[in-house]
Amino acid sequence: MPYTATPTAIPDVLVLEPKVFGDARGFFFESFNQRDCEQATGVQGMPFVQDNHSKSAQGVLRGLHYQIQHPQGKLVRVVQGEVFDVAVDLRRSSTTFGRWVAELLSAENQKQMWIPPGFAHGFLVLSETAEFLYKTTDYWYPEHERSVLWSDPQLASAWPLAGQPLLAAKDAVAPLLAQAPTFD
Repeated sequence: MPYTATPTAIPDVLVLEPKVFGDARGFFFESFNQRDCEQATGVQGMPFVQDNHSKSAQGVLRGLHYQIQHPQGKLVRVVQGEVFDVAVDLRRSSTTFGRWVAELLSAENQKQMWIPPGFAHGFLVLSETAEFLYKTTDYWYPEHERSVLWSDPQLASAWPLAGQPLLAAKDAVAPLLAQAPTFD
């Protein structure tokens, strides 16, 4: 199997490590194979409909974002640089509601993270720059986009910050989890 899937402290969020073939010339790996990804994650019918690519400078914190009426599952990875990637469970019926998990994703470790629908997602750029790719299971609908404040004391997320992060205006004024719409 081209992927090794390791559950995080929130078992629905998985870290995927692809099988990498490398030698003195470089490397090759399948970054996505639907059949093998479904087998590794146990999620059938992964209908990825959109690929996104962002580039950010060191200290940029993007998130914590989600869509309330069109929740997106995300398969994320870094192709240049390193990020601290965070997923927060927003499913009220879950035993892990309000908890977060994080993973260091980098071009070097080639890890990916599967974040199912019903989670907020964000990342902090640790390297000088980082290029971040993510596949989504639903389209982006700006009218349904929501955020949770990255520094919400209820979440107690341990972001590895060396000062104040660089935030988008909407992320700086995002609501606390207690005021944010969530999933049943």
